[in-house]
Amino acid sequence: MMKRFYKLVSSRKTSDGRVIQLDAKDVNTPLGLPLIAPSKALADAVILEWAAQEEKVWPDTMPLTQLLTTSIDKIRDREAITESCMRYLNTDLVCYWAKEPEDLAKQQKEEWGRWVKWFDEHFEVPLYTTKKIEALEQEEEAHKRVWNYIESLDDLYFTVLHTMTSLSGSLILALAFVEGDITPEEIFDASHLEELYKGKIYDEEKHGASPEEEAERQGFKRDAKAARDFLELANDY
Repeated sequence: MMKRFYKLVSSRKTSDGRVIQLDAKDVNTPLGLPLIAPSKALADAVILEWAAQEEKVWPDTMPLTQLLTTSIDKIRDREAITESCMRYLNTDLVCYWAKEPEDLAKQQKEEWGRWVKWFDEHFEVPLYTTKKIEALEQEEEAHKRVWNYIESLDDLYFTVLHTMTSLSGSLILALAFVEGDITPEEIFDASHLEELYKGKIYDEEKHGASPEEEAERQGFKRDAKAARDFLELANDY
């Protein structure tokens, strides 16, 4: 957080896209690189985030700016980030199903099973599931194909994959998100399936979630929507 020091937010065109400017001065990332949006549509959306700040600048209210900054700075260590994403494959949320209660197990089979099937069809290799505590070991071919897929992503899609993997706790759901096969609402429901199930038991609809849980959920929904908007705007030339 910092005090707002600027009056005008704009952008200037370059060969790589549009550089965000504050009072006609280029904005730099934490690593000192120009904050460049690849499309005018994304630049305009980032400009709106900066312009909406009042006396103080709150980064948490600027998810598109954060994603753009991450895509410029953090992806410079792609191999390490890819390795961190790949660690989710053997421990992926959607592969560990409950034995009971029966209705929760049924929901997991229906909802998470949908994305396990999606993975099987998309990568043409089986994905194992379990109801045990012990960690699974997915096939080496599954690891190889997912690694190659991640390597093929450009920096913008790679940033969103990493963001959504960390946010949802599932590489499988993040892969589907990047492919455009799961919506922000669906990835929220899938990654919060157990919490939402417990919420119904405790009549959360009537009493409401705890302030901490509600803040986490709203943050997830905001960031997931921003990630979808980020990809759509970046490709809107």
